[in-house]
Amino acid sequence: QVQLVESGGGLVQAGGSLRLSCAASGRTFRRYVTGWFRQAPGKEREFVGSISGSGSSTEYADSVKGRFTISRDNAKSTVYLQMNSLKPEDTAVYYCAASITAWGAFPIEYNYWGQGTQVTVSS
Repeated sequence: QVQLVESGGGLVQAGGSLRLSCAASGRTFRRYVTGWFRQAPGKEREFVGSISGSGSSTEYADSVKGRFTISRDNAKSTVYLQMNSLKPEDTAVYYCAASITAWGAFPIEYNYWGQGTQVTVSS
């Protein structure tokens, strides 16, 4: 069982940066692939990126590639999403999710979810 808590969301101007954190409970967090997803009002939840349990591999959606970076500190059971060059279309609730079995981009592949944190980018 893994519990996830996101933090770091807020309001930022276009072109600015934010760093989201996803703090996990559980001693085995290093075994989990962790993904970031986002959901804007009226839209489906979409994949942002993911990181392997060891942190050695990452994947990103094309829409954020080159602007967002995912990292993790397993000693702190925390995964980070560094977001740079933010755009108004990045506005959404951002969720982190963990999976012990999958390495994918679909929400159904992830077993555990945080409550989400709001990111609003003003133009």
